[in-house]
Amino acid sequence: MATMDSVTNDAKEQIAQLRRQVEQLMSERVTPVLADAAGRAQAVAQSATDMARDQAEAVSTRVRQQPLLAILIAAGAGYLVGRLFR
Repeated sequence: MATMDSVTNDAKEQIAQLRRQVEQLMSERVTPVLADAAGRAQAVAQSATDMARDQAEAVSTRVRQQPLLAILIAAGAGYLVGRLFR
């Protein structure tokens, strides 16, 4: 029986050691990579948001400067969409 308890304890110790190694690898390698990827994704999302906002402001300014042209473009687009869905 002593050998069975010894084997069980040895296996438990090996599992505990493997668990510690995995946790160390996660904290040293995986977590920083994930944090870096999340930071990059956030930067790209912010850049896209800023670009969309800038484009919306540019269109709004253009419409204010040339309202008749904007009306003609909207009417033409409406006509084309109407023709497509008939």
